[in-house]
Amino acid sequence: MEITSDILHDKLKKFFGFDSFKGNQEAVIKALVEGNDVFVLMPTGGGKSLCYQLPALCMEGTAIVISPLIALMKNQVDAIMGFAHNQEGIAHFLNSSLNKTQTAEVKKDLLSGVTKLLYVAPESLTKEENIQLLKQIKISFYAIDEAHCISEWGHDFRPEYRRIRSIIAEIGKAPIIALTATATPKVQSDIQRNLDMLDAKVFKSSFNRPNLYYEIRGKNNPKKDIIKFIKENPGKSGIIYCLSRKKVEEIAELLNINGIKALPYHAGMDAATRGRNQDAFLAEEVDVIVATIAFGMGIDKPDVRFVIHYNIPKSLEGYYQETGRAGRDGQEGRCIAFYRHKDIQRLEKFMQGKPVSEQEIGRQLLMETVSYAESNQCRRKVLLNYFGEDYPECNCGNCDNCLYPQKQFNGREEICTVIELVLSLKESFKAEYLSNILCGVSNSLIKSYHHHHNEFFGIGKSKSPRFWNAVIRQALILHFLDKDIERYGLISVTQLGRDFLNAPYDVMLTEDREFEEGEDDDSDSPMNAKHPAGLSGAGDAALVPMLKSLRQEVAKKQRIPSWVVFSDPSIEDMAILYPTTLDELKKCQGVGEGKARKFGQPFVELIARYVEENDISRPDDFIVRTVASKVTNKVFIIQSIDRRMPFEDIARARDMELCELIEDIESIVNSGTRLNIDYYIKQTIDEDKIDDIFTYFKEEAQSDSVTDAMKELGRDYEEEEVRLVRIKFLSELGN
Repeated sequence: MEITSDILHDKLKKFFGFDSFKGNQEAVIKALVEGNDVFVLMPTGGGKSLCYQLPALCMEGTAIVISPLIALMKNQVDAIMGFAHNQEGIAHFLNSSLNKTQTAEVKKDLLSGVTKLLYVAPESLTKEENIQLLKQIKISFYAIDEAHCISEWGHDFRPEYRRIRSIIAEIGKAPIIALTATATPKVQSDIQRNLDMLDAKVFKSSFNRPNLYYEIRGKNNPKKDIIKFIKENPGKSGIIYCLSRKKVEEIAELLNINGIKALPYHAGMDAATRGRNQDAFLAEEVDVIVATIAFGMGIDKPDVRFVIHYNIPKSLEGYYQETGRAGRDGQEGRCIAFYRHKDIQRLEKFMQGKPVSEQEIGRQLLMETVSYAESNQCRRKVLLNYFGEDYPECNCGNCDNCLYPQKQFNGREEICTVIELVLSLKESFKAEYLSNILCGVSNSLIKSYHHHHNEFFGIGKSKSPRFWNAVIRQALILHFLDKDIERYGLISVTQLGRDFLNAPYDVMLTEDREFEEGEDDDSDSPMNAKHPAGLSGAGDAALVPMLKSLRQEVAKKQRIPSWVVFSDPSIEDMAILYPTTLDELKKCQGVGEGKARKFGQPFVELIARYVEENDISRPDDFIVRTVASKVTNKVFIIQSIDRRMPFEDIARARDMELCELIEDIESIVNSGTRLNIDYYIKQTIDEDKIDDIFTYFKEEAQSDSVTDAMKELGRDYEEEEVRLVRIKFLSELGN
């Protein structure tokens, strides 16, 4: 039977309740029912799933939907059963979550011809028993969802996806529809080549999601920022992505004890708990789901109002897909990501031990994310350019860079310099290499090519490599330069770039944003949460200098550096919360029992006088409560150090990395508890180094910054060594 447009519209209304199709949906479906292979590139929220669900319900036979998201399978099957008024057996999934009885029921419905849609995980498809089962039924078509998993250049590459084509050939030929929400031109060609569908009809929708607001924030105090943001948006649904399972659990717990209904969701949880948490989020029993970015959630919820990335993702494709879960109904969607360079270093560490080619791909994808985060250009423009789409507007009006633009400069000369350099090097080097040449960085790689003798070497040394990276990136977006993904990002000059060099004209560029490097956001210690430009105005502008002046007096009497008394973030919290008792003072960031008792009295007296004289009403509603489990950890760590346990054993006992243990020790010491870690320091650090670092903090340091200390001390000192001696210094002098 011919499936006409009228039949499609009739089924659309009957099964899904819609009067009309969205975007390319009808054209995609028509191409598929006519027997063509089809490639669909459609952003999240564009209606991809309807492109295979509706034709499956119209065509003869069973559609095989291959998807990696087990959670989404159940979600979609439930939805289809609802559309089809619970018609028994019309849709099923076949994966590892089913027991023997359920599997037998699925097979029975399949063989009887009742099932119109069968969802399978790629791992299930490779099982010989399932291949033999599918050989016995009439297949209408194969739908390959999340098709970017096929490509090594995709953000979620899965080797088992590479086998799909050969298994399809074994089961039996039928049209293929491959669908993805994110694919660069390189990934698209990879997918089509691997599935042997180079002649497929391609439908590519715009990647622009005009209702989404994009923002990158420095990672100075992300937990407090997140709680404040959610409390300012009560009742709105949101997703928070974290890098590790541990962080997912921690943030979910933190939100709950601060009065925000939240649940965790990650691959380490059992399937039943994950399912319950997902259902609770869909049913709006909780407002927030906290999830690992490594785990595909498959949440199909149209009214997610915000997506927050606690850790920056490994690729722009991953970031785009995850932010795409916001505002799928076309209404408000706020996408906020916290960024600091230390998270990038952590992601790079995860790549160690992988094959070299995989590391190269991973590093390049990561650098694209860094470029996006640090860029001062319209975020929408940068994102769309990454996916091979031009955004013609100069200002989207819905991202942080467009709403709060930075100063621009005329980049005509700089672009010409870059183009000339690229041509002189025969178009064979990456952006970072080019920036280093312009800045006169004489490293071993540059010397090996003798490029320290190049005429352009050091010509732009008055500017930083960051500046030149920004120029190169904007030249790429303007199509003066091109990046060869196949060759790991080598830069070449386009014809437009050559024309520009011959007849230059004014081009306005922006410098990159610089992010203040917090020592570590994952500790509650203010040592590890630097505020940009010192105290940038978040606290009472009149009270802050009074508190700093008092801090200086106290430090002078005690003969210690002023930052040992209270750190800048602690002072800023005092100027926000106005504590007038020692108990209230302990609620300020980084002020524990010990510090409050030792230094606090004159500060609360000063604040009490200030509050009374200026008739200030003090806030009592926004104090971030800490996670109870941290208290348990704190007691265990203190007792273990008292027993002189090796740090490695303490970390193992609490299932922590050594760096996480050091963060917790910093937090304990900075809040005023005295710990004697000499026994561990003497085992791990040379005595001369201990003396040098201790002397630096006592006599030279202007703040507790490890970054500043390492710059001053030089390359012979490891970060871990500096942090351990800083703990000793603060404990002995401040607590």
